[in-house]
Amino acid sequence: MPLFQTFQRKMLINYIIGSFIAVFGVGSMFIFHTLHLSSVEMGYLLIIMTVSVTIMLYSEFLLYHKHATPIRKVFFKQQRATEAELQLAYRTAHRFPVLTVQRILGPHLLGFSVPASLLAIVLIILGVVNLPLYYIGLAWCGAVLIALMHAMIEFFLTYRSIRPILQYLTTESQRNYGITLSIDQRNQLSMRAKLLGSAVFTALFPVLLFVLASQIRFAENGNQMLSNYWSWASLIVSVVLIVSLAGAILLFKNIQHPIEELQERFDNVYQGHFESMENLYDDEFSHLVNGFNHMVAGIKERDEKNDKLIESFFTVFAATLDARDPYTAGHSERVADYSVRIAKRAGFSSDQIEMLRKSALLHDIGKIGVRDHVLLKEGKLTEEEFSKIQEHPVIGYNILQQVGLPKDLLPVLPGVRSHHERFDGKGYPDQLSGENIPVFGRLMAVADAYDAMTSDRPYRKGMPEEKALTIIEEGSGTQWDPYFASLFLEEMNSSVSIREIAASKD
Repeated sequence: MPLFQTFQRKMLINYIIGSFIAVFGVGSMFIFHTLHLSSVEMGYLLIIMTVSVTIMLYSEFLLYHKHATPIRKVFFKQQRATEAELQLAYRTAHRFPVLTVQRILGPHLLGFSVPASLLAIVLIILGVVNLPLYYIGLAWCGAVLIALMHAMIEFFLTYRSIRPILQYLTTESQRNYGITLSIDQRNQLSMRAKLLGSAVFTALFPVLLFVLASQIRFAENGNQMLSNYWSWASLIVSVVLIVSLAGAILLFKNIQHPIEELQERFDNVYQGHFESMENLYDDEFSHLVNGFNHMVAGIKERDEKNDKLIESFFTVFAATLDARDPYTAGHSERVADYSVRIAKRAGFSSDQIEMLRKSALLHDIGKIGVRDHVLLKEGKLTEEEFSKIQEHPVIGYNILQQVGLPKDLLPVLPGVRSHHERFDGKGYPDQLSGENIPVFGRLMAVADAYDAMTSDRPYRKGMPEEKALTIIEEGSGTQWDPYFASLFLEEMNSSVSIREIAASKD
């Protein structure tokens, strides 16, 4: 696959860049410009380095092949990669910068330093190279520094190289399996760790390299300062370490605060709280905050439009029913109003009240599916005709299911289906009883019955409010939920008292 070949080419370029800077640049300069060597000794050291580098490169190739295998299998497999293979490749790709560090450090220290040390010891013992044996220990210190530098360079370069692979794996998993690939926190490397590690190493590396080079020069020149050198060098290294750590921590804190604030605001957006963020920054975070605020403004605008569309949806449905049955025009709005008043007395949350209102507006929408000669009949219905009317809660429930309501509007469905259930279990369509009836259905049943009793029909006049309230009181605990029935009676009696007081003042 061209994409995987491009990735491997980038990894090779990264390796050449890291090797050139760390090994052939800093490392060779450290060796050949610090030590006083004859041309013969320099030739032997070049041979040692050539042999050791060959072993190191072979070791690194083997490790790279092992690390890249899960990714390679996805690209070169003849059949479509399985979900598990895609997940493993995605996790491996995310870990590839860390795996690159392992691939650099292991072969550098074991494939390069061990053979080079053994060969150098043999040449020193044979007298071919005139160097003190303890220089091998110093060389190991230098090798560790060079390996760390090489690993750090490739670590950050690999982050850039792996992105197209991650994008490809994400697209494949979505297209083939409809899943979003993810990694757990164990496979994540925090920004704090990357920042602290790179800052401390960048500060210490030149100091430690200078300390090693100076020690070798002092030793070769027989400098009198050598006895006190390491105590002085340790103090310098400690000071540099403390300063670099403090600087890295302060820098991270400076970066951490806006990141955490942005993350908190994004969480708020996910929960539906669209609050803009004060822009108190004068660096790149200023652009991020401006972008976030533009995004929030766009979401708010879109959300308001969606709310208006949803309101129009409910209004159109209610108006459609009113147009179908003009004798019950306004019934859904009145039931919604009564239901909201009961819910407020019951202490429902504002979100619950809004869902209840929408459910009440649509509670009779199923009557659209009832034939005109039954729905619009002016006389008494036959048993067969009444059974057709009794189908409207299920018809309405099925209509709304087929519409494909968004998840946050699904709570309207139980009220539409259950508003004709009775508390004693003799209602319809499911003969539910007591608290087995959904709460919206129990509450709306009271409001629906009251409006039905007090509204005029072609074949009868609506009964007086007092009589309807008496019927609800008598049916409390049998036909209607006693709790919601009592709240409705309290609400209506309170409204009557307010009207009477207002009338007496007039």
